[in-house]
Amino acid sequence: MNTLAKQLMGTKKLYWISFVIGVVSGVAALILKNLIHFIGNNLVGHFVITSENYWYLAFPLIGIVITVLIIRFFIKDDLGHGVSKILAAISLNKGKIKPHNSFSSMITSSFTIGFGGSVGAEAPVVLTGASIGSNLGRFFKLDQADIMLMIGCGATGAIAGIFKAPIAGIVFTLEVLMLELTMASLVPLLISGITAAVIAFFFMGDAVLFRFNVIHSFEAKHILYYIVLGIAAGFFSVYFTRATMWVERKMKGIGKQSTRLIYGGIILGVLIFVFPPLWGEGYNSINKVFNDMGLNLLDNSMFYDFRTNPWFFVVFLVALLFFKVIAMSVTTATGGIGGIFAPTLFVGSIGGYLFAYLLNLVFGVNLPLDNFALAGMGAMMAGVMHAPLLGIFLTAEITGGYELLFPLIISALAAYITIMRFEPHSIYTKRLAMDGKLVTHHKDKAALHFMEVEELIETDLEMVDPDATLGDLVKAISRSKRDLFPVVDADGMLKGMVKMNDIRDIVFNQDLYDEVLVKDLMYMPEFFISPKDSMHKVAEKFETSGRYNLAVIDKGKYIGFISRATVFSIYRDTVRTFSQE
Repeated sequence: MNTLAKQLMGTKKLYWISFVIGVVSGVAALILKNLIHFIGNNLVGHFVITSENYWYLAFPLIGIVITVLIIRFFIKDDLGHGVSKILAAISLNKGKIKPHNSFSSMITSSFTIGFGGSVGAEAPVVLTGASIGSNLGRFFKLDQADIMLMIGCGATGAIAGIFKAPIAGIVFTLEVLMLELTMASLVPLLISGITAAVIAFFFMGDAVLFRFNVIHSFEAKHILYYIVLGIAAGFFSVYFTRATMWVERKMKGIGKQSTRLIYGGIILGVLIFVFPPLWGEGYNSINKVFNDMGLNLLDNSMFYDFRTNPWFFVVFLVALLFFKVIAMSVTTATGGIGGIFAPTLFVGSIGGYLFAYLLNLVFGVNLPLDNFALAGMGAMMAGVMHAPLLGIFLTAEITGGYELLFPLIISALAAYITIMRFEPHSIYTKRLAMDGKLVTHHKDKAALHFMEVEELIETDLEMVDPDATLGDLVKAISRSKRDLFPVVDADGMLKGMVKMNDIRDIVFNQDLYDEVLVKDLMYMPEFFISPKDSMHKVAEKFETSGRYNLAVIDKGKYIGFISRATVFSIYRDTVRTFSQE
């Protein structure tokens, strides 16, 4: 079979696998959405909206306790943050994601969110899709580049399935997971994304998370307001990122899991009791904002009777913004499973709505509240996730708000430019970057990461004994194609090296062949490599030493050599593999 035929068969295989991934990830998204809705609706769907309900104090803690018990006795592994876990798998484990992640995050997050945990379902289902892609890729013995592509297909299918937004799914994979886009990768991503979205449409019909009808068209005179909104979203994204990490750090500083559960459950329960919109993902609140029902955010709260006081309503909205971040962080730090996706959309919509509401109240400028809520969503996604394209296209796609593409672009760009001055890494990548373990957003590091030290070791150098004579060395020179000779004793320990250039003036002097010993000619290298060194460390040693060859030594024993030329050649091939068309 010729090379072209093999390539065509390989491509066809990728297409079929990406289709299967799209089906499974789409079904996973469908199951998780319905399970969360079923649990939440049965718990709080019957609550009277005109007064507070004390069950809000208990339900979130119950959900997190169930989650923790499932993890401790059945999963027995740290599920972590979904997207961050994917990035860690790519950066540290070459895309290997444990098989249980194909279902464990879904099961646990359904209890966390269904019982009111103030997080989103998107990260768990993205981890589910990525795990499916990773394990299918390894099952079918795909190469490293194709396994990474299958992880991207799983993430794309998950986002497309949960939002019915295939384009946003692809943008998420490219912008957040930093999968490089080529024509070879685009088609499998499209297959997975559209397959998952079609499954969602087939089972859910036209029902969508958000119902947004464009009533007010974009007006050029509002451009400045959209810019200011974006800048404000950028600054709030800084708070979002830093407050999240601070709360999680403080909560995890509490040693005992049981104590952390009690503290976290009490804090979360009180926050949701006082501010019921903090319950769960918050999509119901977003729909209220979009449909000019903002005052209904006071439903089920002790503040229901304050609906007629506009300034109290402003204070209430401000509190929602700041406490949503706290509630989200407490949920995950206490042991709940969920992500920041939905909280980001929640904060963005409430923030955009508050921005326009406050300007209308103070200055009477008559800004469209719904349009600014939409732009706020895109701006917050651009700021928190460092993903302006995702903020623009996801917001437009899931709301059908393409007519408002201009304000979405303006606000998202303003938010992204603002936060980049303060936070060079997104909330997903900040922890890995602080530990120097982030390779997904750095092509040079990524290429080195996927190279193995063992694969680069050269063992074709002629070894000589330290007690050998110059004559013995000359015989080794006659057999060797190299100009470097490791000096190794009977136990395999490296005693030094001899360079051809160093003995050139005596190598033809036969009178010295029996008089001069190799140990008199050798030198011990200042720089060497351990087989356990990372390729990043190998590259650094080549750069700092200026050497063209470095010995590989394991506890003093000679293993071989690595040459600068070989490293560069394999590096170039690796880059080409990950960038092939």
